[in-house]
Amino acid sequence: MTLTRQQLQQFDREGYLYLPDLFSAEEMGVLRNEAEAIFRTERKEIWREKSGSPRTAFAAHTYSEAFHLLGAHPRLIRPVEQVFGEALYMHQFKINAKSAFDGEVWQWHQDYGTWARDDGMPEPRAMNISVFVDEVLPINGPLMLVPRSHKEGVLKAGHDVSTTSYPLWTLDNATVERLVRQGGIVTPTGKPGSVLMFHGNLVHGSAGNITPYPRKIVYLTLNAVSNYIRTPTRPEWIAHRDFRPIEPVPDGALLDYARACQAAAE
Repeated sequence: MTLTRQQLQQFDREGYLYLPDLFSAEEMGVLRNEAEAIFRTERKEIWREKSGSPRTAFAAHTYSEAFHLLGAHPRLIRPVEQVFGEALYMHQFKINAKSAFDGEVWQWHQDYGTWARDDGMPEPRAMNISVFVDEVLPINGPLMLVPRSHKEGVLKAGHDVSTTSYPLWTLDNATVERLVRQGGIVTPTGKPGSVLMFHGNLVHGSAGNITPYPRKIVYLTLNAVSNYIRTPTRPEWIAHRDFRPIEPVPDGALLDYARACQAAAE
């Protein structure tokens, strides 16, 4: 997959790009089943809400074949290679869940702020590219983005270790209000298989989910190989130390795997 000049310009200007229906229902079906199976296990890589509901499963690409194929999929890797102009490695891989009725918030933050402070990443030459596993609705805790906020650089942040089960470098209300007055808020929603890519400095967050509709999103944090982390403080399964370039799999690899799983189940 190749981004057009207009898409690259939009990403540079707004800080994000939404690509609907990039993966098929078959491909997403096997990923959804696998995610639900992972969240039923007890692993050190799985963080849970204070209620016990799953919040994040880290490094699933290292213990799940379906997510390994997603993590090396050319529809995700090639566009980011275009933006950075070089090969990529996987800095972080996670499945974020907002369980029905009790999925908690993600406070307003910039991703690069954490990567710089906790992992020693030199520059914001990494980004999250997210894949909707469930349908993301306006009501079940969609990601909220502040367009053009990435132009502000790295903003002052405080380390919030109490609001949720996951410690996060968060922005104060006055900063968020100023940025929202300038850029507004957008909430990309869509069907499973849609993809959202956004700049490492783009301000974003999400509200809790009190609906009956669960919301799972996979996040690949793709970093330019030359921008590898220097002083990691977090476990390797959160901030990876394998800096080898990702070799994309064939475009049909995930679909082939999904069909093989279906055939085995019949």
